[in-house]
Amino acid sequence: MLKQYLEVGKIVGTHGVRGEMRVECWANSPDFLRKFKKLYLDEGQKALSVTCRPHKNIALVTAQGVDSIEAADALRGKILYIDRADVRLSEGEHFVQDIIGLSVTDADTGAVYGTVKDVLKTGSNDVYEMADQDGKLFYIPVIPDIMAGFDFEKGTVYIRPMKGLFDDAD
Repeated sequence: MLKQYLEVGKIVGTHGVRGEMRVECWANSPDFLRKFKKLYLDEGQKALSVTCRPHKNIALVTAQGVDSIEAADALRGKILYIDRADVRLSEGEHFVQDIIGLSVTDADTGAVYGTVKDVLKTGSNDVYEMADQDGKLFYIPVIPDIMAGFDFEKGTVYIRPMKGLFDDAD
């Protein structure tokens, strides 16, 4: 089951004296938040009408009703969320939060290799950090030769491992 509200950042401080908040952005870039008019607190329980702007490597967020440094500082440490319905992804794009926790399964044999623990951004392609049942970590490059598909309802990512990916196994 995919979560309706997705984490996009954390309020890490204030900016100025009129309630603007500094947000450590967990999306592709701080500019990503600019397109949202609503962000949420408490896993979607409280909506905030916002304006966002990038500033260096963070986002500056102004929320309606948060108009002083004290009000903004009271939200420090809170996680901000977006509603999945407010985002349109391109074909083949997925939210990192949807991938973490998926079972990694061989597309041909059905063998389960482990669970995705993290998605690493390398620049050229993503890499899935996977832990097997013993906790040993493996790194799976997200490239067409390996990736065979997703079944989010079953909680599975299907792969066709290259030789050497799992201790020189085929």
